[in-house]
Amino acid sequence: EKRVVAVLEIIGIERFIHSSVWNLGRPPQDRCALAKAFVVKMIFNCDANSDLIGLLQGSPNLRKICGWDGPSQVPSEATFSRSFREFAEMGLPERAHQSLIKQLSGDRVVGHMSRDATDIPIREKVPGKSKPPKPSGPKVARKRGRPKKGETPAPKDPSRIQRQRAMTLTEMLDDLPKGRDWGVKKKGGALYHWKGYKLHVDWADGEIPVSAILTSASVHDSQAAIPLATMSLGRVNNLYDLMDAAYDSREIFEHSLSLGHIPIIDPNSRSGERRELAPAQKRRLDERSTAERGFSLLKEGFGARNIRVRGDAKVYAHLMFGLLALAADRLLNLAT
Repeated sequence: EKRVVAVLEIIGIERFIHSSVWNLGRPPQDRCALAKAFVVKMIFNCDANSDLIGLLQGSPNLRKICGWDGPSQVPSEATFSRSFREFAEMGLPERAHQSLIKQLSGDRVVGHMSRDATDIPIREKVPGKSKPPKPSGPKVARKRGRPKKGETPAPKDPSRIQRQRAMTLTEMLDDLPKGRDWGVKKKGGALYHWKGYKLHVDWADGEIPVSAILTSASVHDSQAAIPLATMSLGRVNNLYDLMDAAYDSREIFEHSLSLGHIPIIDPNSRSGERRELAPAQKRRLDERSTAERGFSLLKEGFGARNIRVRGDAKVYAHLMFGLLALAADRLLNLAT
């Protein structure tokens, strides 16, 4: 309970909630108390709102910390659900997390920024993919295979990563797919499939989440690298960008250099070119285990293991409440 008080004090989530004017009807529940309760839900790793309500009704101290006196004042599950939808629409946990990182990082220089992504399984059904509409007009016949000698091949469309270099942050985020679908990756030498989303996070030293993006599960890790780096640039100053082989791209490497960072990316042998990192770079790349520890903490202790909300906006808000509580908890550890 002392830890809850410290986390809520360092977050100050009530600063991001505007009090509404009540004229007629039943008075609305206190949104500041509800927002604090959702942070408590992540700290105690409650699976559902019913578990949170039982926790609050059985603990007088937690009720008073949130802002309720008696057990009868704790709202119902329906009220928690409606308020959560409001918080997701207004981006409350994302705004509070961004302010927390900016406020406490200040002019402090972060040594390493570890960039990685993790799977976010859900229980919803994945909608079937619709076929693209057939183009109108006469069908244009195209030759298959390699062009003949002297023929000029048709130019290829630029990839998403190449287009991102000329986009703003808002345009990059809008261009990333966010709907639920199927994802696949290697885990333990075997292919692992899941339905849902993928969470991309920049982790600072000490397992502190700096920025996060939620995309469809099928989005490749590298497509969120440049937007993540742009988001993190406005929040902290770091020296090294650490990434695994999935981010081995010339555009990502050059973008990291343009930000004044030193990129260290594990070489990917898919192109047939064999490259080796210097011994000092290999030792520094080992610091990327910060991302693995951070995702483990988020899933095992801050509510990201079981997702019980529907829609990408609510899933993102749920995960951001967990990242907000985790960031405050890790920052407190550094201060003590």
